[in-house]
Amino acid sequence: MVSLTATLERDGRRGGFRWGSAPRFVNPVPGRSIMTGRGEGAETPFHRPVLLSEVMGQLGVRPGGLYVDGTVGDGGHALSFLRASTPQGSVLGIDLDPRSLVRAAERLAPFGNRFIPAPGSYADMGALARKAWGDAARPDGILLDLGISSRQVDAPGFGFSFQQDEPLDMRFDPNADIPTAAEIINTWPEADLARILWEYGEEPRSRAIARAVARRRPIHTTGELADLVGSSGGRRPGGRAGGRTAGRRINPATRTFQALRIAVNDELTTLTAGLHAAIDLVAPAGRLAVISYHSLEDRVVKNVLAQQAAQCLCPPGLPVCICQHRPTLSLVNRRVIRPEAAEVAANPRSRSARLRVAQRLSE
Repeated sequence: MVSLTATLERDGRRGGFRWGSAPRFVNPVPGRSIMTGRGEGAETPFHRPVLLSEVMGQLGVRPGGLYVDGTVGDGGHALSFLRASTPQGSVLGIDLDPRSLVRAAERLAPFGNRFIPAPGSYADMGALARKAWGDAARPDGILLDLGISSRQVDAPGFGFSFQQDEPLDMRFDPNADIPTAAEIINTWPEADLARILWEYGEEPRSRAIARAVARRRPIHTTGELADLVGSSGGRRPGGRAGGRTAGRRINPATRTFQALRIAVNDELTTLTAGLHAAIDLVAPAGRLAVISYHSLEDRVVKNVLAQQAAQCLCPPGLPVCICQHRPTLSLVNRRVIRPEAAEVAANPRSRSARLRVAQRLSE
């Protein structure tokens, strides 16, 4: 196992993690190496941060500022926040995946206690920020980079992707007491499977896939599921189940895997709660930046930000406003910011990224 600079330590009394001046990290998955992307035996490079220059410009990261990276991942955005906020700026890095926090903590160790790793959900960022900085602290900027990292897709041991044939899991936190993708696939009624494939994956073949799954169960691995989806009406002549199918831009299992991941981690509910937590937490004149990667996420982000920026929430047709709503935000960009062609060429997975930014109004 690659040596780490710090170890993550469970606090059995609280079921959480111990906090202190020097958080400690251990490999959260015993017997599985952590991939650092550098040095001997490195397997996977650090995830490339998407829309980095745009995020830095929109958040206006400054020396001495406080910043929250609510989905810190491998620490790419947080690294730039720390550099730009030198010498006394601080970054709170939150992630549900303890494996990501190990990598981020090792990568950002040169910044000492200016980087604060926080295991947990960004929906709880208010409590995590108070624990890190005290009750009065309000961050100057907050970033939510949604979705999964390249490492979680490419590396073994996550169960997120059909690129690896491994047990169906899809939990961001492998220790979380929630149903895995395998449990959902093998125990949910066919109608419920069809519903989540349609609602969370926008899969037009949702009923056919759910029917095929119900007939084939039990299904244990990502490869089994990808092959089944590919053969249930989604494979074109000359195509190959589990790989990129001829005549299609994406693997036929992509929408199914997205839907299962969202269902396992309750991502859309968490996103709504996280947006409201960020709006409550960010300092007056501070900014919230959100990068989404598919229409479901972007719709939630757009609607929450628009609602919080609206002058009135009354139904149309009322002669006078009776809602007494007061806006908390102003929208910085009403049209999404997308990656430039050069970034997409260098990192094709950035092509679907959409950045929305809002600024907190004075209280």
